[in-house]
Amino acid sequence: MRVLSVSGARRDQAVPRGGAVRRVVGGLVAVVVAACLVGVMPGVAFAHVVVSPGTATQGGYAALTFRVPNERDDASTTGIEVQFPTDFPLASVSVKPDPRYRYEITKTKPARPVEAHGASVTEVVGKITWTAADPESAIKPGEYDEFSVSVGPLPETDLLVFKTLQRYGDGEVVRWIQEPAAAGAEEPERPAPVLRLLPKGSDDTQGNPAAQPSTGTGEVALDASSAPASGSDTGVAWAVGLSAAALVISLACAATLVARRRRAP
Repeated sequence: MRVLSVSGARRDQAVPRGGAVRRVVGGLVAVVVAACLVGVMPGVAFAHVVVSPGTATQGGYAALTFRVPNERDDASTTGIEVQFPTDFPLASVSVKPDPRYRYEITKTKPARPVEAHGASVTEVVGKITWTAADPESAIKPGEYDEFSVSVGPLPETDLLVFKTLQRYGDGEVVRWIQEPAAAGAEEPERPAPVLRLLPKGSDDTQGNPAAQPSTGTGEVALDASSAPASGSDTGVAWAVGLSAAALVISLACAATLVARRRRAP
């Protein structure tokens, strides 16, 4: 009976040891998973404001859509302000109405002579401001929305830059105003949406990868699966790989600890 009692005591003692080990392993797993999420989320959460399509033809008209994601998890986007280029002003700009938003058009005198349908234009659109009509219409965390205009005739230049301000309900203003980066240069943190213009007679932009939503670097936003791996993607891969390795090592150490305690008299 004493032997059975001793064996029972050992079995009783093994339970809390195993429970403690399981708690340690569980904590390690939680830490590693959190590290993985920290390494991955920055690449997922931060998307740029873009204009779609990314290209159009010089001399023609285009229907443009500004796609605005909410990057915050604790505030809604209540409005945006899109500034139209002053170096190459657009004679005709029409807004697609949306009952969820009020819009205001601010006009200015063109920096250079502008003609439309054979007549001189004395005022052009300088900026358009969209404001959510009510809190329910604001862009909530995890959402995006679109704001559309028709513009033309498009000037004879390589690109148009539409600097954009994104306003949040808590007063923060995110400025998507950085000019396009030169070829091979690092992408700016807050690039402005860019419309690239092709000469007349160029191939149809439909089906052309360049016709996808464009920022200053011509990237396709909100569709990470179609983009090539970048330096930040490589960093994320390293973070995930190291976290996985840490998890394996932690589990191996825990298993060794369990085995040693079981062998202990």
